[in-house]
Amino acid sequence: MQPETLVADLRSTLHMPATVFLRAALARVGRVALVSSFGADSAVLLHMVAQIDRTLPVLFIDTLALFPETVTYQRDLAVHLGLRNIQTLAPDRDALFARDPDGLLHRADPDTCCQMRKAEPLARALAGYDGWITGRKRYQADTRAALERAELEMGTGRIRLNPLADWSAGQIGAYLDAHDLPRHPLVARGYPSIGCQPCTSRVLTGEDPRAGRWPGTEKTECGIHFIGGVPQREDAA
Repeated sequence: MQPETLVADLRSTLHMPATVFLRAALARVGRVALVSSFGADSAVLLHMVAQIDRTLPVLFIDTLALFPETVTYQRDLAVHLGLRNIQTLAPDRDALFARDPDGLLHRADPDTCCQMRKAEPLARALAGYDGWITGRKRYQADTRAALERAELEMGTGRIRLNPLADWSAGQIGAYLDAHDLPRHPLVARGYPSIGCQPCTSRVLTGEDPRAGRWPGTEKTECGIHFIGGVPQREDAA
């Protein structure tokens, strides 16, 4: 089946619960990996995958600038769920030192910093995969309001699966509670959206959950959700 036809078929499964959709998609798409930040609500998708196939590749991008709590949470949650194929991605250390020798590139050029630390390692890792799973949701931003459960990447031909596209924040919380899943420790400390330590701050009551990401800049997205092989900022996606 052509990728375009498969994407159309997968988009017609709105009646399916997310776990059923994910199981069906994994059976049809081919070689698929879950890309997880092990962030605030990552446990939901990771738990779903663990119920289906604990050997499914889970790609975790260690930007070498993460909160120590995230690194510990990644290790502990993987053990808790019995995930057996965690693949840690990292930027090329020599290239990183050449392009960001003092570790301050995030201040001068955050887009390039994200490209080097996140987008490039992920692009290399996804080579050879037919599709990948993301945790994006419509409620997260106005630009994601029309997010589909399945998308076709122009240029790469990969299928991007968004099983939780139509989930609300309430559903995420309810799932975490129902399955007694460990929370990222920074959530209780005021971090509802968690990225690299230098570019993430606490969020005040009433603020947008992503207000703590790249505070003081217009940047809203790290760039790993790219189109045609070109990293896209959220406002361009």
